[in-house]
Amino acid sequence: MRFVIQRVKHASVTVEGEVIGKIGRGYMVLIGCCDADDEAVADKMVDKMIKLRINEDAAGKTNLSLADVDGGLLLVSQFTLYANCKKGNRPSFVDAGSPEHANALYEYIIEKCRERVPVVETGSFGAEMAVELVNDGPFTIVLDSEKL
Repeated sequence: MRFVIQRVKHASVTVEGEVIGKIGRGYMVLIGCCDADDEAVADKMVDKMIKLRINEDAAGKTNLSLADVDGGLLLVSQFTLYANCKKGNRPSFVDAGSPEHANALYEYIIEKCRERVPVVETGSFGAEMAVELVNDGPFTIVLDSEKL
């Protein structure tokens, strides 16, 4: 499982001209799953993401968690995080999870985040989305379950 976490001042996702998810300060998170991922992996990833101390304190040090800054989450499914670009110039996505499996894990991740974070907004699984954000820092972290 892979999460690309961007600390944002604000972010939104639009589908067919309609904003379907929007947050202020917090994290915009791209989520990619493979078929080997399960709920235990998702639990570990969610816990790590929520506890990350990547927000600045009064001294400007990255020392505060999402909860410490009352941050929100914008969660967006992104199968292209499993792009394989080893051969040629056209990426292969065979390493990405099947749509059914990935969607089930995406919904599970949303549920687990909503248990711990007051503001959780989402994209629309499988839809063409326009994601807008103002990256704060910029500060971007990649969490890969194989490296945790």
